[in-house]
Amino acid sequence: MKWSSWFLTAIGCLCLSGCQRSEVPTYEPSSAVKGLPEKVQKQAHEELVKYFGTPLRPKQIGGETIEAEHLAYGAEVYRLRCAACHGVTGDGNGPAASTMHPRPRDYRLGIFKFTSTANGQKPLREDLMRTVRRGARGTSMPAFSLLPEKDLQAVVDYVLVLTHRGELELLLAEEGDSEGEIDPANTKSNVQSILRQWEAAKQHVIYPKTAEPPYTWESIQLGREAFVSTSGDCYKCHDKDGSARVTESVGKDPWGQPARAADITSGMFHGGATSEDIYRRIYAGVTPMPAFALKYADQPETIWHLVHFVQYTSGARRRETMAQQAAIHKRAVPEAATSGVASPATSTTAGGN
Repeated sequence: MKWSSWFLTAIGCLCLSGCQRSEVPTYEPSSAVKGLPEKVQKQAHEELVKYFGTPLRPKQIGGETIEAEHLAYGAEVYRLRCAACHGVTGDGNGPAASTMHPRPRDYRLGIFKFTSTANGQKPLREDLMRTVRRGARGTSMPAFSLLPEKDLQAVVDYVLVLTHRGELELLLAEEGDSEGEIDPANTKSNVQSILRQWEAAKQHVIYPKTAEPPYTWESIQLGREAFVSTSGDCYKCHDKDGSARVTESVGKDPWGQPARAADITSGMFHGGATSEDIYRRIYAGVTPMPAFALKYADQPETIWHLVHFVQYTSGARRRETMAQQAAIHKRAVPEAATSGVASPATSTTAGGN
């Protein structure tokens, strides 16, 4: 297990054993529900329990029937591995959350940032599996690829329980606030509406409009031209060298937290570093970064050139380090410069990723 994964797991274990082991875990009502009259709060609680159960006995809505034991096991894995950061309720307010930037995700809004679907659409279940497996590099979210497959599958299904529960809770709060009470008949309709949105995710998967061209120096240069173009706007947040020296927030993320532009030169892509991962971020955007699909609708290959420039730029720090190591090696072993044997540290490529 990677050190970061071990560390967060240790935090979770300590919190659970020291703070919650003797208590029955409970879901914390959202602030919207807490603001309702006591009678309506009770109605909301009853509806949520009816459809989603409790942390120890969670329920699923819609889709294929999932065994209760599977969800209960997923809840157990979640409390051990995830609750320290994401909270028992999935609200992103676990015991360790206040020390982290960016903050742990609040699942209750049904929003997931790095997906294969268009920005603003629901993700595929496979998207959640991928994030849990590989983590979000550059954040406090570790990779859990070494966990047993049983654990991964179960915890993702339980995260979906928390997500659907949060979405319904928001709708219940809106109904209770406007109507002064909650009608169970409306709850059933709201549940179906939530499920339809998730089932429609497959219709919003982003597929590249053109095949990826060869990764060449020419493609990288074309990408750079688009990146620094005044019509492209990339450099305004990321800087012309991709280092994102802009210190102030560039807007709010989907959870209302201040967001900063990514430092491309770090080589740490939260949502994945494959060509397709980066293509989707540029094509569809990722709040507050806008989508560029329309801007390059008549030049779809430009997005691939941008992908190649980003991939090349992501290796900038490593190439700089290698060059520094080569210089140190040359001073320490002067004959290496004339022996005809190149130092490994001097070898750089266009890829750098």
